[in-house]
This record gives sequence, C-alpha cells and structure tokens, in this order.
Amino acid sequence: MIAVIDYGAGNLQSVVKALKYIGCDCMITDKKSELMSADGAILPGVGSFADAMNCMNRSGMSEAVMEYVNSGKPFLGICLGLQLLFEESEESPGVKGLGLLKGKIIKIPNHNGALKIPHMGWNSLAIRNHGGIFKDVEDDPYVYFVHSYYLKAEDEKIVSSRTCYGAEIDASVSSGNIYAAQFHPEKSGKVGLKILNNFVEITGGTK
Repeated sequence: MIAVIDYGAGNLQSVVKALKYIGCDCMITDKKSELMSADGAILPGVGSFADAMNCMNRSGMSEAVMEYVNSGKPFLGICLGLQLLFEESEESPGVKGLGLLKGKIIKIPNHNGALKIPHMGWNSLAIRNHGGIFKDVEDDPYVYFVHSYYLKAEDEKIVSSRTCYGAEIDASVSSGNIYAAQFHPEKSGKVGLKILNNFVEITGGTK
C-alpha cells in the first residue's frame, strides 16, 4: 500500500490516477496512523513553499513525515514535495522546510526575460544514477516540469538527475530511503509511469 499524503494543499488526484493505472494499491491519507502503516509514501506538492509548510505544520503532517522518513521506509517527494524536504527556499524567506536534506531552493534566473518563468513543459534529464527510481529508464528521457524555483543540493552525491533551464537544475535526488523529483512523473507519460512503478517495486507494496 502506498500512502499519498494529504496535508491540505496540492493536487493529489493525478498521482493517484497514475498509481492506479499501473495497478498500485494506494490511498490518500491525512492520518499519521495510516501513513505509518504504509509500505511507501508519496508527498506531492503544488503552490508556494510557505503555504505548503503552513499546511503541513497545521495538519501535523510535518512531524508525521519526518517520523515516517526516519523509520526507513521508502519515500518519494514530487515537485514542491522535493523542495519541502530541504531547509528553506528563496520563495519564502524565514520559513523552515522539513530539513531532511541539505541544499538551497533558489529562483530560476530569467536572463533579462529570455526565458519563460515558470519552467513549464517537457525537458530532458541527464540521469546520473540509473538505480532506484531510474532503474531501466532510457538515457536522456523527457519529463514534465512546472516550477519557478529549483534545487541546488549541498551534496552532489545525492543528485540522481539534472536538467538545464537557465541554470543547471538538480532535477531529482536519492538519499537512503528518500527519493524526490522536481518534475512530475505522473504527468510524464510512459517514462513517468516507469519511474512510479520502480518506486512501487522499491516499497515492496502490492500491485
């Protein structure tokens, strides 16, 4: 069973739809007990860093997520769900993230208006680690992004893929039982479904 975390903000249905499409047993939950009983957990995210963290803190899911990750079970953050795993973001000065990983969330440079912000649409990935969620994924796949801020990880060893859009963007990370993607696998066609399927296999959850 995969728990899709509902903290009061974010579009959960597209993730659930993709998981069901690949035959994964999943549930949307805002309850710590259900989260802790799951084989794996996914933290989707849309909107602002501050709004998401406020919702997480009010709902009690900040503590629940940290406890879940510390339990060693597989965890996947998606889009803003990746950014929330880090300490802070330029988008919301003074707002603390979960701090489970170290790195900076910074604004994509617009280069005097040469680029459209947010970075929205398909872009290729340079995969650095073909294990984990990228097992058997082809080189240079195209995946779907929607974001205005991006990760620069403190430890480049955790970076499993990168993309370029005005800057070199750390597009995904892998650290122990934590996996996270700045892109949306649930909106990335066959490649994204393969990534989600790989995560489900890592959890050992039912399909």
